[in-house]
Amino acid sequence: MISEKLQNAINEQITAEMWSSNLYLSMSFYLKSEGFDGFAHWLKLQSQEELTHAYDLADYLAKRGGAAKVDKIDVVPQGWGSVLEVFEHVYKHECHVSELIDNLVNVASEVKDKASQDFLWGYVREQVEEEATAQGIVDKLKRCNDQASILYMDDKLGARQ
Repeated sequence: MISEKLQNAINEQITAEMWSSNLYLSMSFYLKSEGFDGFAHWLKLQSQEELTHAYDLADYLAKRGGAAKVDKIDVVPQGWGSVLEVFEHVYKHECHVSELIDNLVNVASEVKDKASQDFLWGYVREQVEEEATAQGIVDKLKRCNDQASILYMDDKLGARQ
C-alpha cells in the first residue's frame, strides 16, 4: 500500500503532466498556424508523451493500492513568438519538470518506499533525455541565421515518430 503523502505527490505530478501536455499542444497549434508543420508535429508528439506519463503514474498508483485523481488543469499560455522562443520555453519547462520529479523521488525516499523510488528513477532518466533534447533543439535554433535553416530544422523535427 502506498502512503497517503506519496499518493498525493504522485497525483500532483499527474496534474503537472497533464498541464505539460496542454502546454505543448498549445505550442503545436501556434506553430502550425505559423506554417511550421514539422515543429508543430514534434510538439504534438511531445504533448502525447506527457499524457502517457500521467497515465503511467495513474497505473502505478492503482498497482500500489492508491487512487489516481484528475485535478483542475490551469489554462496554458497561447501566444509564443519566434520558433526559438517557443523552444526556449520548452527547455525551461523541462527543467521545471525535472525539479518536480526530483521532489517526487525525495518524497518516496522520505516515506521509505523503495519500490516507488525504483519506479520514479525511470522517470528521472527519461527526464534527463527530454531536457537534453530540448536544449539541443535550442542550441541548433540559435545557430540558424536565415529562414532556410529554420525550415530545414522544421523538416527534420517533422520526421519524429
